[in-house]
Amino acid sequence: MDLRRALALYLDEVALSRTLSENTLKAYSSDIAQFVDFAETERVTTASECDLELARGWVWSQAEAGVAGTTLRRKVSALKRFSAWLVGAGHTRGDIAARLRTPPSSSSLPRVMGRAQMEEILQDLMTRADTEDSVALRDWAIVEVLYATALRVSELVGLRVENLSMTERTLRVVGKGNKERVVPFGIPAQRALARYLKTGRPALLAGADSAQVFVSSTGKALGPRTVYQVVAALLSQYPGSGPVGPHTLRHTAATHLLDGGADLRSVQELLGHASLGTTQIYTHVSTERLSAAYQQAHPRA
Repeated sequence: MDLRRALALYLDEVALSRTLSENTLKAYSSDIAQFVDFAETERVTTASECDLELARGWVWSQAEAGVAGTTLRRKVSALKRFSAWLVGAGHTRGDIAARLRTPPSSSSLPRVMGRAQMEEILQDLMTRADTEDSVALRDWAIVEVLYATALRVSELVGLRVENLSMTERTLRVVGKGNKERVVPFGIPAQRALARYLKTGRPALLAGADSAQVFVSSTGKALGPRTVYQVVAALLSQYPGSGPVGPHTLRHTAATHLLDGGADLRSVQELLGHASLGTTQIYTHVSTERLSAAYQQAHPRA
């Protein structure tokens, strides 16, 4: 069923049941409409195409936009109700939001990995890749590219070979709203990609053909779920609260850029944000990190 049609039916049913107050219903209507808008930017238009990764992506995008913790928890609650209705009405195979975690009330700022942590993660991946295992080569390239470019996971899995320039160290992606942008990457990512493209990818394809840069162990285009599992397995080994998926690497890359002196407009363009206000959340993260370092290190703090 068309997702917007499903939303209309759900809201009609909830309104008739009078299980929610008028104000709550109005807020939930707005929240779920935003989820539907997000789904369409991810090229999902039917209820059956919705999954947990889409739900997580929407929550991450809201946190990324600086939505307050209380509001974010309400949005998650609204989506959980809608998801339960979708599965009950037979429009989805399962409850896509059943495993969606409600953001903690302590902070609305995104999780960011430290530089030393990222170095450790990447060094470990490179060591694994030295075995010439095709999956290890792919996973090393994935994390290097995510950290180097701050791509969304949908942009990463949608990356085509023809849109990758190894000589210029740039890649062309289609982001939200079908907006195309060119993103640079550094020498470490170039090195990881070169080894993956030369050895890992051909082994994974095993004679099959694919336009996508990153492919699965069966030679098919890699899905967001696999990327999430790869990144989560790495980040879950480190202390800290908040998400452990690919979006954490996006947050980390943006924050490290600002820590290193990049201007906000450049980071906005790199991330593909339509509004500078969305990018400004990373200035808060960077300031918070600076403040914590000051409190810890300065003798007069």
